[in-house]
Amino acid sequence: MYADIGSDGVDRCASDNHQIQILSRAELERLPYWARAFADERKDRRHFELVEDTIHQGFDYRYFVVTDGRGEARAVQPFFLLDQDLLAGTGERMRAVAARVRRLWPRFMRMRTLMVGCAVGEGHLDRSDTGFAHAPLMAGAIVRHARALGAPLIVMKEFPAKYRSGLACFLDHGYARVPSFPMTRLDIRYASFEDYMVKALSRRTRRDLRLKFKAAARAERIEQSIVGDITPVIDEVYPLYLGVYHRSKHRFEKLTKEYLCGLGRLMPDKVRFFIWRQGSRIVAFTVCMMQGEDLFAEYIGLDYAVALDLHLYHYAVRDMVAWGIAGGYKWFCSSGLNYDPKFHLRARLDPLDLYVRHTSGPVNAALKWLLPWLAPVRYDETLKRFANYHELWAAEDGTAGDRRRDTAAAAPAREGPIVTPLADEA
Repeated sequence: MYADIGSDGVDRCASDNHQIQILSRAELERLPYWARAFADERKDRRHFELVEDTIHQGFDYRYFVVTDGRGEARAVQPFFLLDQDLLAGTGERMRAVAARVRRLWPRFMRMRTLMVGCAVGEGHLDRSDTGFAHAPLMAGAIVRHARALGAPLIVMKEFPAKYRSGLACFLDHGYARVPSFPMTRLDIRYASFEDYMVKALSRRTRRDLRLKFKAAARAERIEQSIVGDITPVIDEVYPLYLGVYHRSKHRFEKLTKEYLCGLGRLMPDKVRFFIWRQGSRIVAFTVCMMQGEDLFAEYIGLDYAVALDLHLYHYAVRDMVAWGIAGGYKWFCSSGLNYDPKFHLRARLDPLDLYVRHTSGPVNAALKWLLPWLAPVRYDETLKRFANYHELWAAEDGTAGDRRRDTAAAAPAREGPIVTPLADEA
């Protein structure tokens, strides 16, 4: 397969006459195809538009567009450019060493990066028309476009493990795959939350949960409401989101008021906001999205003046799971981080992968050696308690994976059954 970037910025593939070009949002919106891009995902094209309009943080948003021989768009893959701190996910000791080095070398382990995926949440391949057919073309073309854009580092950001077979071609083009902080997935195919507790949880966990709920019941009554638009109370809930965001050790995107308000207005078919009030004051809220049989808990905000005493994290999880069960959902999915309560609730890890490459061959060889030590999951001891921890490092066939292709073999799992993403009350 031969491909080249012409003077017009189009990457042409001679073998099947497909092309990849970079478009701006304004150019993309003129394509009829864009209206159905990512239609099968909860975060469809409306979400990408909302993110570009409301989440800035120095992100420069662009779009790869795959066209066929007739010039018709067949797939769209959003990406954005940013200055990435390569040590953001490492342990405190390594970050402390880097801080001292950066006093003399401010850009140490910082690099201009082309990041494929979504700035808010996990990434997905647009498969509306092509399935995985455009992945091999993209694997090579992205490297050439990154060089042209002055971005020496390429990251495919947090793609779910279901894409491993489709993205295996990226490994053949010099990318290394390493795990990012995984999501979690809880089976909620029960008659009620009580039924779930009795049948799925240990006696100790059931006892702890009931004590937490009794403590909340002894306080002033907490009332729950569910709305499709958070705009009327955004000034009350946004500080709760910031409270959780600033407590997180690992951060990437920082949501804005405009983003939260836009979710309900632009995507009313996929978004619900849960709000908990004590008296006239909002003490907690969560952002949930729905897709098929899955209920996704995306973000949470807590009033820490009462959140710990009232165990509002567990209170919120109980109410969301109960609502999901009543609505016929089968899985309760949660964003990454704060894994201890999720472990005790018997959730399983839902792996997310980073595919990383440097545009320089020699530098890329060194980077592939270094990446296992930069992988953020290496430093989270709680993750290793999950029974399926090995799946974070596994190859697409479920095996431990080749060290050369997957960067690191699976670490042994211990025995056991960023707003920031949905967080523990602690």
